Amino acid sequence: MSRPAVFFDRDGVVNLSPGAGYVLRWPDFHFSPGIVEALQLCHARGYVTVLATSQQGVGRKLMSQADLDEIHARMQAHLQSHGAAFAAIYACTCLSTDPGCTCRKPSAEMLLRAAAEHDLNLNQSLLVGDADRDIEMGINAGVPVTIRIESENAHHVKATHTLPDTTGLAALLERVLPAR
Repeated sequence: MSRPAVFFDRDGVVNLSPGAGYVLRWPDFHFSPGIVEALQLCHARGYVTVLATSQQGVGRKLMSQADLDEIHARMQAHLQSHGAAFAAIYACTCLSTDPGCTCRKPSAEMLLRAAAEHDLNLNQSLLVGDADRDIEMGINAGVPVTIRIESENAHHVKATHTLPDTTGLAALLERVLPAR
């Protein structure tokens, strides 16, 4: 039987946004306030948590795949110590100018892959992101509930819910996630 999931964007949601730049090394990675509690709640309610992130810094050769893997391993170790680790991580490292890329947001490919590989029910899932491309990815995958964390990016795509930052994410999830 397929399971529901909550999909999370990384920069601006799981960790504080680096602004115009990239998180290129672990010392630059800082968890967003309230994100650990939000992930714990998802686990407690029986939802699979999946990270779906665009990491163009690898494609631009500002960092290596090994650097990205180290950041994610350290992130996971911290989250694991709090019972909040992601079940899976999907990262598109392609350049936005790569005409052969099929995984870059707003493509639904990362979510569709996660659903196939982890037996997830997209129709019962949620997505949390901070940019139009995140919300569009969820919509394109058939995810019915999208939550936008406000950012400095212009917003043209309407999300189901909007929050000013991640501090209220756990409280919102508590209201919208039925226990499984």
